[in-house]
Amino acid sequence: MRRITKRIIHCSILLISIHTVAQTLRVSDNDRFLVKENGEPFFWLADTAWELFHRCDREEVDQYLEKRASQGFNVIQAVALAEIDGLNDPNPYGHKPLVDNNPKSPNPEYFEHVDYVIGKANDLGLYIALLPTWGDKLYTAHWGVGPEVFNEDNARAFGKWLGNRYKDRDNIIWVIGGDRNPRDNTNDVAVYREMAEGVVDGVGGYDETLMTFHPQPTTLGGSSQWFHSDKWLDFNMHQTGHCPDKLTFKHIVHDYNLDPIKPVLDGEPLYEDHPNCFKPDEFGHSIPEDIRKEMYWNVFAGAFGQTYGCHAVWQMFTQEREGINRPLRPWMVALDLPMANQAKHLKNLMLSRPFLSRIPDQKLIVEDQVENTDYVVATRDRDGSYAMVYFPTGKEIHVNLESLTGSAFGTWWFDPRTGIAFSGEDLRKSNTIKINPPSSGKGHDWVLVIDSKNRDFDAPGL
Repeated sequence: MRRITKRIIHCSILLISIHTVAQTLRVSDNDRFLVKENGEPFFWLADTAWELFHRCDREEVDQYLEKRASQGFNVIQAVALAEIDGLNDPNPYGHKPLVDNNPKSPNPEYFEHVDYVIGKANDLGLYIALLPTWGDKLYTAHWGVGPEVFNEDNARAFGKWLGNRYKDRDNIIWVIGGDRNPRDNTNDVAVYREMAEGVVDGVGGYDETLMTFHPQPTTLGGSSQWFHSDKWLDFNMHQTGHCPDKLTFKHIVHDYNLDPIKPVLDGEPLYEDHPNCFKPDEFGHSIPEDIRKEMYWNVFAGAFGQTYGCHAVWQMFTQEREGINRPLRPWMVALDLPMANQAKHLKNLMLSRPFLSRIPDQKLIVEDQVENTDYVVATRDRDGSYAMVYFPTGKEIHVNLESLTGSAFGTWWFDPRTGIAFSGEDLRKSNTIKINPPSSGKGHDWVLVIDSKNRDFDAPGL
């Protein structure tokens, strides 16, 4: 296919913030995705705001949530017992979360502020992925200050108290864990299970909760490594860490192929503006193209959505606070970094085509590829009405269209940086079609959208 220089067919949609109350979410009937209670597909596009409850007052909460809603995010990941000395450092109103650091004695005054955040998010149509606690409250390790306060007994009691408090909130997604993997030869797995079962008890049953587990990076399996068969675990979550050029899609593929089938996503990838591999002097800070690549890789490999994060935002960094791992700018400024405004293009692209019938399919790619930063990934509709191919660096490949429906296809080139789509050339069914993206090199990533002429699809991203 020759390089496309045709006129722009459409510009990305102007995103308008509409205040709509969130609907309850559930796992789709095919166990691959999430849907709203009315059956509408839900593409998880989360932002990481671990310190939101702990460090932000209500004016800051409003500013943050309204901004993220306007940028197309629909999930906010936040922690009740926060990471940065969350037990002993009070919130902006002078309240600590536990009385005498006892998980059996939550402080209602602290949780009144949590109530406000959850309610404000609901009014904006946002979901809160609520972590009951950061993992250092079970295992401090070599970072975090704890203190370690949880055991099997009080973990269940705390989970039940939280579940009961928020059982009537439709916009809660429960996330057990908190950046710690259960240690071998300890009761960590049992403690996390008790906390999860406590939430289930408090909310009123498994059918009333949507729950996962947030781990540290692992070799392949994330939450699935310990909890895949647990009834409370509705979907799997990975953390793929903060080094660029990691083959994050392999984590998704691993869990996608497990039995029983459960949805999967990357809940903590490389953050924007994060020191690469925690070594800023040696490797600098992350850049947008590295983050885009991971997001598109993961979703095309079978994830039902994707989490974004910004290094200054997760910790709500200001110049008056000591930064963790050298943040580059205050969090309010960082809200407008490039990827915070580009992430919505992935959601809009995926929802512009039938979503619940989407499958990963590397058989669309003819070549045997080296698994490196140039790796091209493909996804398609199970019925063959469309396919999408993501090129992280615009390298030339050949595609096989034998699995698609019909004999004639229209194409679009979708720009992940802008959400703009260009019309491409029509194709005929073949098992070897040469594809050259519009440009190539680091940062020149593209999506080729291939539509069967049997279906009348709009431009992708709409």
